[in-house]
Amino acid sequence: MSSVDVASQIVIQRPRDEVAAYAADPSNAPAWYVNIRSVEWESAPLLRVGARMTFVAQFLGRRLRYTYEIAEFEPGSALTMRTAQGPFPMETCYTWETVEPGSTRMTLRNRGTPSGFSALIVPIIVPAMRRTNRKDLERLKGLLEPARPVILSTPTS
Repeated sequence: MSSVDVASQIVIQRPRDEVAAYAADPSNAPAWYVNIRSVEWESAPLLRVGARMTFVAQFLGRRLRYTYEIAEFEPGSALTMRTAQGPFPMETCYTWETVEPGSTRMTLRNRGTPSGFSALIVPIIVPAMRRTNRKDLERLKGLLEPARPVILSTPTS
């Protein structure tokens, strides 16, 4: 059986605690995940091990609804969410590390072992996930980094 393991990284010019606090909050997911349309908390909306939330997403032309449970959470360092239902049990992991003061490397990793029809399309799923993860991280970077001023040069006489 084929498994999926896709990891992407990006460096965001913001302190680690800020990047981690924003990215770890599932309520923010529709703002930076390309495919996530909504998030509904199934438990109290607190970031803690055991908290559950349902994501509604669009991926490869299909509407998906899946419930994640937070399996591990180290504020500012790592978050792991898992889902077991459906044809594609998935684990999503975020890690954050300081690259230099005010700069954070975030890693987004998805892994799982699809079954049924999903197992047959792993060769399509993996590149699509990789592209989507990169887009998601770029959106997150765009939301969190301060806008850079545009400097226009003017001709001098």
